[in-house]
Amino acid sequence: MLLLLLLGIGSAPPGLWEVQDLLQEEPLLLLLLLLPLTAAHSLGEIGGASVSPPGRDCLGCAKTGSGKTAAFVLPVLQKLSQDPYGIFCLVLTPTRELAYQIAEQFRVIGKPLGLRDCIVVGGMDMVAQSLELSRQPHVVVATPGRLADHIRSSNTFSLSRIQFLIMDEADRLLEQGCTDFTKDLEVILGALPAKRQTLLFSATLTSTLQELQSVTMNKPFFWESKTRTVDELDQRYILTPEKIKDAYLVHLIQTFTDQHSDWSIIIFTKTCKDCQILTMMLRKFNFPTISLHSMMKQASVLRTVETQKAFPKVRFANLSKFKASVYKILIATDVASRGLDIPTVQVVINHNTPGLPKIYIHRVGRTARAGRNGVSITMVTQYDIHLVHAIEEETQSKLKEYEVEEKDVLKILTQVNVTRRECEIRLEATDFDEKKEVHKRKQLILEGKDPEMEAKRKEELEKIKKQKKKFKERIQESVQQQQAEQRERNHLKKKRRLEQKKAKLESK
Repeated sequence: MLLLLLLGIGSAPPGLWEVQDLLQEEPLLLLLLLLPLTAAHSLGEIGGASVSPPGRDCLGCAKTGSGKTAAFVLPVLQKLSQDPYGIFCLVLTPTRELAYQIAEQFRVIGKPLGLRDCIVVGGMDMVAQSLELSRQPHVVVATPGRLADHIRSSNTFSLSRIQFLIMDEADRLLEQGCTDFTKDLEVILGALPAKRQTLLFSATLTSTLQELQSVTMNKPFFWESKTRTVDELDQRYILTPEKIKDAYLVHLIQTFTDQHSDWSIIIFTKTCKDCQILTMMLRKFNFPTISLHSMMKQASVLRTVETQKAFPKVRFANLSKFKASVYKILIATDVASRGLDIPTVQVVINHNTPGLPKIYIHRVGRTARAGRNGVSITMVTQYDIHLVHAIEEETQSKLKEYEVEEKDVLKILTQVNVTRRECEIRLEATDFDEKKEVHKRKQLILEGKDPEMEAKRKEELEKIKKQKKKFKERIQESVQQQQAEQRERNHLKKKRRLEQKKAKLESK
């Protein structure tokens, strides 16, 4: 109790006192002392339920940057310290970058206990990963696709004694869309024991609550924060025409870099191509810019497991450079919107208005973390007003307008548009779109699908769509023709009646 009093938590949630009582290992108690107040409160609510006997399943929905990772790392390490063996805990994440971040946090907190971890993500050497898994690490942090591949193709490791299954960003893992993890999750869950503790966390959980409840094996403890974004986040918008959006972006970055040279900025874009073009354009304006998107190379074949850990390639290298403030501006797709914790990020700019409120929540959650202040600015065109209203309804907060001197933006408009067009031409010369198609084919092959069959299926779907479109057009034409004929008949009837009236008047 003394440790919590030193923290200055006079009215902490009951679960936090319980966690403090149950964390018997001295290194873990010291780490609890170092937690930020926001993280301590999340740990109290969620961690108290997950660490206390008989070990209930948990569904945790908390604001971004509120300490959800600590809420599962510390209880897992406490249980592991009582009976250490491998493989003890499995953590699933939707992105590779988040997997590395979680593994790093496990490594730092678990170092006094001699924790052994293993990262299993795509883009890395499968043989090296198999060797690591065969050494029975205590904690495995993985993306579903690559772990499912190992389960299908290898028998050098077993997940049958797992005590904890943790899904971070659980709503993303369980949603069905462009990246569907359903088949991979079925393979993974089939390899896990029925008796286990399942912990699921996200900042946006309610939309997939029924699916999450079906995954858990016993009556789950559900905890949800009342608000979706933190009070320290200053949420703003700029209403701008689509054609001058880039000029506003350049002006914003110039303003922030002039006023706060130590600030880091993340700019989110809709597509990989936009991400690449904006990176090239901002470099032309001498801004220290780096990019992060799914079309970038992940890693080459590495010689040893040690070098695999120490020498991640382009995507991880770029992220590391941004974290180390070598580059102050990161332009990224939504691959960077989940879970990444970078303390120096003070500003998040949405180059496009997110189509879904939950995407917005995760994007702006990259700043104002762990009690720090931050600013988010969303660029809104005349076509995005309804999206802003949906975001405001979900976050229960009103976005304020960010004041910008339009005359300053118009001064650089021509220069920005010309520079962007130059960058588009340069990118087209590198066959970026063709590489994207090759990348898609590789992804289909990794998913066990035949690219040719998928292409034929798409062609058939396009034909069906075209046929439906033509059918609708024919129906519309037929309806319009009937309406025109009816109007013509009505006109003739009216004309005939007028002629008859005229004839009667003349006869009189």
